[in-house]
Amino acid sequence: MKILIIGAAGMIGMRLAKSIVKDDFSGRINDITMFDVIPPKIERDKNSYKIKTGDISDPNIISDLISQKPDIIYNLAAIVSGDAEENFQKGWDINTKATWHLLEEVRKEFVASNGSYKPKFIYTSSLAVFSGPYPDAINDDFSPNPETSYGAQKLVGEILISEYSRKGYLDGIALRLPTIVVRPGKPNKAASSFYSSIIREPLNGFEAILPVSEDLCHWFASPQSAVGYLKHAAKLDFKKLGNKRSLNLPGVSCSIAEQILALEDIAGTKVSKLIKRIPDKKIENIVKNWPQSFIPDRAVQLGFSADKNFKEIIKLYINEEINT
Repeated sequence: MKILIIGAAGMIGMRLAKSIVKDDFSGRINDITMFDVIPPKIERDKNSYKIKTGDISDPNIISDLISQKPDIIYNLAAIVSGDAEENFQKGWDINTKATWHLLEEVRKEFVASNGSYKPKFIYTSSLAVFSGPYPDAINDDFSPNPETSYGAQKLVGEILISEYSRKGYLDGIALRLPTIVVRPGKPNKAASSFYSSIIREPLNGFEAILPVSEDLCHWFASPQSAVGYLKHAAKLDFKKLGNKRSLNLPGVSCSIAEQILALEDIAGTKVSKLIKRIPDKKIENIVKNWPQSFIPDRAVQLGFSADKNFKEIIKLYINEEINT
């Protein structure tokens, strides 16, 4: 079995590759290609990975990747929310056009092979495909209606995956990931970046900026859960999806005030005092219309699972990034 991970230099991509190599999908994997614009910073274990770099918006590069006929294609590549809003063309090139080119190359290989090549295509979408007004919790029938460039780009990707799956060229699924926290490293250009930094920086002894109101509530999952979603999707019987190829995934609904309280319960008020309240209307205007809670019945019935509460998410970060 061949696996292609696009966007493999990101935190989730690297964790996914390591986890796949660790359990080897029951010994069925013989090839993992990690692709990104920069080489993933990952230790190679007995040549477990092939590393390729390039611009995913280049159709020639996409053609080369798909010509290897991977059995499972993970498309994790994306321009994050704040960057997509500021750089309109760049966002559409990476987040949507590249996805379409990937699907087209798969279709061409399907046709050339007389239908014998039909991979699983696993796409990471976003809660940004939704906008309010919201019910208390969003169920699986709530309609997407994005109000950001990033959300619009992700929703178009979902529609393309549904269409190419309907035509039988591939088996696709779009996973609407919760906001993933606590991310290691430094803040990025994602509008949601502060959700990690208000936990990560104080735990490491640094000040963090909170740009929005503490009563803002959102839907979260840990990096460990994100990897679990992606691996479970690869093993899923896609016939169970029917013609609904986009899934709201399980997570934890939590306000910023509750995040801070969970941090205090674990590390004390001395740590939480490192959070500085500095409002930023630009960020607030992006995130205030994001969903707060879900009832992800379909995903749960299909076997997807997530963290129990936000304290568990913080403890996972501490155990993996601080206590190692």
